[in-house]
Amino acid sequence: MWLVGLGNPGSRYEGTRHNVGFDVARRLVERWRAKPDVRTPAFAAWRARIPGGAGREVQILEPLLYMNKSGEAIAAYEGHARERVVPAGSLIVCDDIYLPVGAIRLRSGGSTGGHNGLASVQERFGTADYPRLRIGVGHASGGAELVDHVLSRFDDEERKEVEAALDRAVEACETWARDGIVAAMNRFNQRARAEARDEGESS
Repeated sequence: MWLVGLGNPGSRYEGTRHNVGFDVARRLVERWRAKPDVRTPAFAAWRARIPGGAGREVQILEPLLYMNKSGEAIAAYEGHARERVVPAGSLIVCDDIYLPVGAIRLRSGGSTGGHNGLASVQERFGTADYPRLRIGVGHASGGAELVDHVLSRFDDEERKEVEAALDRAVEACETWARDGIVAAMNRFNQRARAEARDEGESS
């Protein structure tokens, strides 16, 4: 199994909206006490056994060739590991401008939604049938350009929502690794709908 957190490499992009995939991957490295596997200019990889996962192992990957070359980074990993990253056995974690800040959503397949990282991954996989976990980073506001928006950092109020979303995303990844994408979708997408309904009733 492979979990791939998408983002841009380098300190310049740390904490930006576009890098929430990296944030989740790094939390999982710590939570699962993952062991460093290999790091190259193209990718960083860790290997972990899932708590309560009957010995199931997951490879955590961070592409390091910038977002729009994420698929090339996966190809570089495949060349190094001499194994194919199987789309159905992967979970791609990324940001989503179409979800409000703090929301998460799992899907077993579908379109890229205009996300350059997913487009690159999808080109490498040759299929849209791969699980993905999207984390809401909100729409651009005040006339901000899309690129400026995704490369910006969260304000203090948003950061509280994002931290909670990252915690839920980590739980969702663990459910995926232990029980599969359908179980993760059933648990976390339903929770998102319930929270949205409760919010609507209280407004």
